Amino acid sequence: MKIVVIGGTGLIGSTLVARLSEAGHQAVPAAPSTGVNTLTGEGVGEVLQDANVVVDVSNSPSFADDDVMNFFRTSTTNLLAAAAAAGVGHYVALSVVGADRLPESGYLRAKAAQEELIEGSGLPYSLVHATQFFEFAGGIADSATVDGEVRLPGAGVQPIAADEVSSVVGRTAVGTPLNGTVEAAGPEVFGMDQWIGTVLAARSDPRTVVTDPRARYFGAVLGPESLLPGRDAELAQTRLSEWLARQ
Repeated sequence: MKIVVIGGTGLIGSTLVARLSEAGHQAVPAAPSTGVNTLTGEGVGEVLQDANVVVDVSNSPSFADDDVMNFFRTSTTNLLAAAAAAGVGHYVALSVVGADRLPESGYLRAKAAQEELIEGSGLPYSLVHATQFFEFAGGIADSATVDGEVRLPGAGVQPIAADEVSSVVGRTAVGTPLNGTVEAAGPEVFGMDQWIGTVLAARSDPRTVVTDPRARYFGAVLGPESLLPGRDAELAQTRLSEWLARQ
């Protein structure tokens, strides 16, 4: 199959392109650096010609509320129109577990808006909801640092290795459209404070993690299970200790 990967040069996209290519598919990475800009529409129609599947794993360059909403609305609208015109038979997008439960977060609100556009498009689609990536621990710590302390809630998280996210996205892309959602999560549940504290300790980061139930996660106050997947989630194999040992 010809599978176009929007965001195909990024963390998930580059691994996904390699994985699909190894399986014998024509995997095409699409990003501004390859001449495809989903915000302006440049190159989108051309890259989707004769494509069987489009996979959107792109992300906004800015997480400011207005910027991220504009990115996902504009990009998704342009992609959906081009996919429909090209007769693409399967539209796959990567989103976040709990995106529909946390409207206080500008980022998750924008991801929910992206999903609504896809669901209402009339195209056959599949949504992959993933939990937080192990690779994002440092960025989460940085965003939560106040006066040298990392202030985070003890809300439950079930983080996953990015490589295993790409595996789920790849299997979904070559499968029959779900017209629904599949969830992907890691094998272990942590408190967010515990997870980030473990990673910082492994990296000899001197910052102290302070448990603060009122601390916001990208603008949202988390409940105990706000970011946890449901019972039917696909569970990855890599444990946090194993991932840290490979870094």
